[in-house]
Amino acid sequence: MRLVKDIPHERYKIQLFQYNGKYIAKIELGQFEQTYKIGETDVYGVEDVEKMITPQLLSNALRRFVEMREDWGKAFNEKNNDEE
Repeated sequence: MRLVKDIPHERYKIQLFQYNGKYIAKIELGQFEQTYKIGETDVYGVEDVEKMITPQLLSNALRRFVEMREDWGKAFNEKNNDEE
């Protein structure tokens, strides 16, 4: 997997990769990450993929990150309850 671009952002670590005929947009926040894949033939290059990372997409990603953290916290608590 080849890193093609780091996209600066105040909240997230956003990176674009190229791998196996696809572009991969990776958005990280803390210990969680979300990835989005799109075929190289479906866009006109890295700039096109970058345009897809809109404020609305990032807002939705934040909502999912919160849900991921809640799910992970519940799983952790359930694990601890099973050990008692």
